[in-house]
Amino acid sequence: MLEPLLLRGRERYERTMEGWVDNTHPDAFTHTVRLDDPDHAVELAVVALPSPSYGIRAARCRALRGALGPAIAQGVAALAGAGLVGGLTRRAAEATGGGEGAGLVVDALVEVARLARQVAKLPRERAERAAGGDPWECWQLDTTGWIDLPNSCFAYSDAGRALFGTRTIATPMQPDLYSPRPGQRRVFERRKVARLERRDGRLALFHSMHDNAHGFELTYEIALASGTIVRAEHVTPRLPYLGLCSEPQRRIAAMLGETVDAGLRKRIQAHLGGAAGCAQLYDLTADLLKLLA
Repeated sequence: MLEPLLLRGRERYERTMEGWVDNTHPDAFTHTVRLDDPDHAVELAVVALPSPSYGIRAARCRALRGALGPAIAQGVAALAGAGLVGGLTRRAAEATGGGEGAGLVVDALVEVARLARQVAKLPRERAERAAGGDPWECWQLDTTGWIDLPNSCFAYSDAGRALFGTRTIATPMQPDLYSPRPGQRRVFERRKVARLERRDGRLALFHSMHDNAHGFELTYEIALASGTIVRAEHVTPRLPYLGLCSEPQRRIAAMLGETVDAGLRKRIQAHLGGAAGCAQLYDLTADLLKLLA
C-alpha cells in the first residue's frame, strides 16, 4: 500500500511556489522563491550571474512560517561562489545540514536554478529581434542566451529545429526576457501548485505551473493497492513554441501502467525527458514523485 509520509495524519497535502526574477545588477539577477506547505513557509533569494556560469554571488533564506534549523541560513550563505549547475542539490543538502525545514530550502534552491534558465543578458539591440514575435528569431536568441539548451528537450533538438518553416509555430517570448531594462522588477514570474490527495482508493497527484512562457496542469492517479498509475494526462494552455513544444506532450501517455517504485524517477527520463521529450513535463512529474517518498 502506497503511503506517502506527507499524507500521514491528513488526506490532502498542498505546496505552492511563487518565484520571480529582478534585474538588480548590471551583470547579475536576483532570483526569489517562496515555498509554502502546511508545515513551513520559506523565502530564498539568490543573486547570481546568468548563463554560462550561473555563479552564485550571494544567497540568503528566512522562515516565513515555522522554524528553520539553526545552521540553514549560514549554510545557504556559504553557497556563494558555487554555481546553479549540476550537483547543486547535493551541495545544498550538505550545506544546510538536514535540520528542520532544510528539505524545503533545498527545493527552493532548485527552483531558483530553474528561474535562472528563463532570463538572459544579451545586448538590447539583439534582444529586440524578439519584439515581432518571430519564433525562429526567438529560438536563435534562446540558443545564444542559454548555454545548456541544445538537446535539453525536443524544442532545442535537431528534430525540433527542422520543423521551423514546415508548420505554424507561435511564441510568447518578449525582448525583456533576453535583455531586461535596468532595475526592472519581476522580469519573469512563475507560480506552481503541487497537490497530493487520497480519493476512493486512489492517490490523486496534481501539479501546475504558469509563467511568462509556460502553462502546464498535470494530473496523475495511482491505485493505492497496487501502486500503479491509472491516469496520466495534462493540459498546456501556454508553451514557449506552440506547434513545436506540442510534439513531446503526448509522451505523458507512457506513464500509464507504470509502477510507482524507487526506480520510477529514473525511468521517467526515458519516458518524458531527453532530446525527444519536454524538460518541463519531466521536472513537474519528477517533483510530484519526490513528494511520494
